[in-house]
Amino acid sequence: MHRVNSNYLFVYSSLLKGFRTPEYEYVSRYFDFVGEAKTKGVLSILDHIIAGTPTEDDRYIKGELYKIREDELFSFAIGQLDEYEGVQPEPPLQPLYKRDVCIATTPDNQQFTAWVYWYTGDVTGCNTIESGDMLMFLKEKQ
Repeated sequence: MHRVNSNYLFVYSSLLKGFRTPEYEYVSRYFDFVGEAKTKGVLSILDHIIAGTPTEDDRYIKGELYKIREDELFSFAIGQLDEYEGVQPEPPLQPLYKRDVCIATTPDNQQFTAWVYWYTGDVTGCNTIESGDMLMFLKEKQ
């Protein structure tokens, strides 16, 4: 993982406020919602999850930007999210996600260096969500 001093978190999947999961409730306990944002990436549809992977081209993932409420709690809070995302599973399991940095851009073009969880598996040949918007994709499926 990079050594970056950022207290921001970009989320695009199960941690979005629209899901109201226990994991989102955890995020809302330690982080303040900054607003909608996007980052360069692709959402791929796997059997049981929608996974984000970084890209250098002009495709974007839409999500939400958060900032830690109390700086001194960042290491604890992000450590709990690392556990949820399976960043360092017990051997022989392989990590499903890695925490990395991204540039999250808000609708008014402010840019923030933020932590994001990228899928580490192979997405070759998987269908993608062209809009980059997981919530919109799920609403359209209903």
